[in-house]
Amino acid sequence: AIVIVENASHHIEKGLTPKEAAIKAMTQMTGPVIGITLVLSAVFLPAAFLPGITGQLFRQFALVIASTAIISAINALTLKPAQCAMYLKPRPADYRPNIFYRAFNRVYGGIEAAYTALVRWMVLRPLSMSLLFVSIIVGGGWLYAHHQTGFLPIEDQGYAIVVGKLPEGAAQPRVRAAVKQVEAVLKATPGIAAWVTIGGFSMLDAANISNAFSLFAIYEPWDKRGAALDQKAILADLKRRLDPIQEARIATVTPPPIAGLGQAGGLQLMIEDRRSLGLPELQRAVLEMQRAGATQSGLAFLGTTFSAQSPQLFLDIDRVKTQTLSVPMDNVFGTLQAFLGSSYVNLFTKFDQSFQVYVQADAPYRLKIDDIKNLNVRNSKGAMVPLGALLNVERRVGSELVTRYNLYPAASVFGAPAPGFSGGDAIHLMEQMADNVLPNGLAMDWTATAYQQKLLGNTAYYVYALSLLLVFLVLAAQYESWLSPLAVIMVVPMALVGVILAQIARHFDNNLYTQVGLVLMIALASKNAILVVEFARELREEGKSIVEAAVEATRQRFRPIVMTSFAFILGVVPLLRAEGAGAASQQAIGTVVFGGMLASTLLAIPFVPVFYVITQRWRERRSGATPE
Repeated sequence: AIVIVENASHHIEKGLTPKEAAIKAMTQMTGPVIGITLVLSAVFLPAAFLPGITGQLFRQFALVIASTAIISAINALTLKPAQCAMYLKPRPADYRPNIFYRAFNRVYGGIEAAYTALVRWMVLRPLSMSLLFVSIIVGGGWLYAHHQTGFLPIEDQGYAIVVGKLPEGAAQPRVRAAVKQVEAVLKATPGIAAWVTIGGFSMLDAANISNAFSLFAIYEPWDKRGAALDQKAILADLKRRLDPIQEARIATVTPPPIAGLGQAGGLQLMIEDRRSLGLPELQRAVLEMQRAGATQSGLAFLGTTFSAQSPQLFLDIDRVKTQTLSVPMDNVFGTLQAFLGSSYVNLFTKFDQSFQVYVQADAPYRLKIDDIKNLNVRNSKGAMVPLGALLNVERRVGSELVTRYNLYPAASVFGAPAPGFSGGDAIHLMEQMADNVLPNGLAMDWTATAYQQKLLGNTAYYVYALSLLLVFLVLAAQYESWLSPLAVIMVVPMALVGVILAQIARHFDNNLYTQVGLVLMIALASKNAILVVEFARELREEGKSIVEAAVEATRQRFRPIVMTSFAFILGVVPLLRAEGAGAASQQAIGTVVFGGMLASTLLAIPFVPVFYVITQRWRERRSGATPE
């Protein structure tokens, strides 16, 4: 819409009536508007076919961008010309702008003249400018390839998870005492409003474990906390206050960036026993990983909930004696279940409600090992046989919870990058430690967000290449030329320089939202170049030389390019300063678009006429015409 209105205003300044100006503006701008719309609609198409969560996020952005681009194009091609003819006023012959407009036009005229002179100087030196362009792109590509990587930014979702585990075999009274200490810390920590406690439950394992506990610490509302009490500050303060508690191993974790993507944020590694080495060997490997992680400055935390040292009672049933005494095994196990655990009996209805009936031994009769031997079981002849005559009770140690991953017994290892390090750095460190520590027969696999990050891998590079190819094909179809679109496509990587510099300035990593923003920048950078190339083609067809057509097109399209670009740049400023829920994601994509659009406007556009001159001369030489 800005492009249409600006072009109509430009023709009114030349003396045309609003209706004539609108018609001429549509004659000149219909092609660029259609081209921009097609590019914006098509650029996300390759990424939309990606599998998993990555593809789902790209599909959501593709749907939003494509639908808004189509609606905007319909508005620009139908409503805006009519509004220009109705609302824009013809300029009288004696029109004199006020002092503000005169000052603004004087400053703008100077900038436009300097910009035009720079472009003319550049197009007369195509080889030197091409070498400069390649140098900038190589430098930006090197920075991008060596920049820190991640999957999704850590979001402030309004709460954190405090998980703790006491020594193996600790009873619930000790767990409750440790929980009271943690609750006292939460009460004294600024920024925490409330909490929910679940005793005997491990959030990291999503399982009931008697010596574990989990608390959900709920922050104060975002508007009450202020910048001084952001999530990082609260978690750092909480860690400092929880460290002196010796009764339990306590860790504070954030929720996963996307609900259902793991039990908590950070990295989760599964160590698998692929050759049945046994749980003790698995625990030794996990402890070696923990010791190795303690020496790594790139890891803020490395821990596990796995243990093969939980005290257990092993019942060795003499099956020969059981058969000799005519005691069915079902009766033995049923008795143990009913007295030591609980056994479902039936339902009964009362007060129009159904109630379940369970049978269980009273607590005083199942406290000691001898209580097991004192139980009696009925044999097939109706006689009662003491269980002490049928089994022996042994004390052993083992794992209270055995997790299977890819069908193998496995142990979870949780990690988090240290400040100044990205998730990609932490993944690389943990993989190196696993290679050095794990013996033959044990192997590692990633899960949750780390698995998604590894799955993404170098897919982004293929997405960029396919998106560029699709934009090229769309423009080639519109221009009916294989060479003209090159002038548009070749300047697109210049936006990468702005993106990576903006990320470095804000200490952001290269995550999934960065890649979404880069795909969007392919379309937005192409948009500016399309305006120049389309107009230069028209001027060339009118008889101007290639150089003059490129320079004049750049001069005439300078104002709409600046207007549309800075409208977009200012539009993403709220994303740069986003606060509250989802702020990290908004800041990530806002930073990419802000830096990319600045680079596309200030760096890329001067190179568009240079590449137009190169490609147009090549095209005319191939067709047998004289280039100038």
